[in-house]
Amino acid sequence: MTYDAAQLETKLAAARARLILDKPFLGALALRLPMVPAKKDWCPTTATDARTFYFNPEYIAALSLPETQFVLAHEALHCALSHFARRQHRIKHKWDLACDFAINPLLVDDGLQPPPNSLLVEAYRGMTAEEIYPLIEDSDQSKTLDQHVYDSEDDAGGSGDQPAPPQQQESRGERGNDADDRGQGARPEHGPDGRGSSGGGETETEGSEPADRPDALTPDERETRSIQWQQRLAGAAQQALQAGKLSASLARLIDHLLQPQLPWRMLLARYFSLTARDDFSYARPSRREGTAILPSLRSSQVSVVVAVDTSGSIKPDEMSDFFSEVDALKAQVRARVAMLACDERLASGAPWMFEPWEELRPPASVGGGGGTDFRPVFDWVARQDYRPDLLVYFTDADGEFPAVEPPYPVLWLVKGKEPVPWGRRVQLN
Repeated sequence: MTYDAAQLETKLAAARARLILDKPFLGALALRLPMVPAKKDWCPTTATDARTFYFNPEYIAALSLPETQFVLAHEALHCALSHFARRQHRIKHKWDLACDFAINPLLVDDGLQPPPNSLLVEAYRGMTAEEIYPLIEDSDQSKTLDQHVYDSEDDAGGSGDQPAPPQQQESRGERGNDADDRGQGARPEHGPDGRGSSGGGETETEGSEPADRPDALTPDERETRSIQWQQRLAGAAQQALQAGKLSASLARLIDHLLQPQLPWRMLLARYFSLTARDDFSYARPSRREGTAILPSLRSSQVSVVVAVDTSGSIKPDEMSDFFSEVDALKAQVRARVAMLACDERLASGAPWMFEPWEELRPPASVGGGGGTDFRPVFDWVARQDYRPDLLVYFTDADGEFPAVEPPYPVLWLVKGKEPVPWGRRVQLN
């Protein structure tokens, strides 16, 4: 297929301009990627290395303008969602599929038109790449819309580390502020330092040699790029919100991504330690201690309710790991634990009470296997003459919730994709 380079450049510029006007969040992200033609032997459609938007000129020439907007936004989201840093030790092909399955419904829901052969599965709508990955068969040979060239087959895509918190990003940000953030741009990174000279967001078509496949990101590059794209994600989201042009699905995703992401064990430990923090008391002392009211260090016992969903979605070994973690924390912070098991109703014999010095040993059998209703657990707490410092619920979150949020913190440890109406939700898989 023949194409006119000048017309192609105009088409790409028009598609990006339309994104900026109609979808400012996606447009702002797409503007961060210089657009560079690529050799068709490695780039049959489009590609990104988290630095550049590569495209096969013949492929772009065959797309409609709305479809061109879609592929621009598609590559930008791969970068903004740090898919290049989240792979860890997962199989590359499966991870690439999971990333496309996660992105494409978001763009369709935002009103963009996918080109032919885009991966769309209704069952994956609203799920993250991490949630989708285990659902894909190892033998699945489906093709992604694009080429993800930020890593290679034998290269784990991430170290497993979480992005630095905002207060650290500021001090580390200079490492990630490449030339394109200073208005100078970046081009395909053929040199050893990964720097280029093309204008940021510009299109190189006419008179330019199609680019070879770029090198995969190094571990240090993955880290700095992840921080950089997280900053861009936050900035683009803020602009779109101010303009009133950010879809609900993208807003929910961004809110989740910008929250500090901690392993559930670390987060559980943090909640325990916060509720058990020693504090100073100005309570009046006994008369034998005198009349002066001086601050004294007071350490009180923590009251924790632990609830487990026994409807059948939680595996026995997962439940055992959970109980072991709670038991270890309970001893450290002097926590008294009330344990409940529930499907549609509380398990027979519940609650099981454990003092700080007692080992948390769940009963041999807690029954279950029915539907899921969370209300019996909260109803039980409401009938007690105390308010717990924390309630932890281990569940798939697919059930009936109380209509009103309780007056104490609730931590949901969730397997699956279901949302929760209130409390802190922690994704387990």
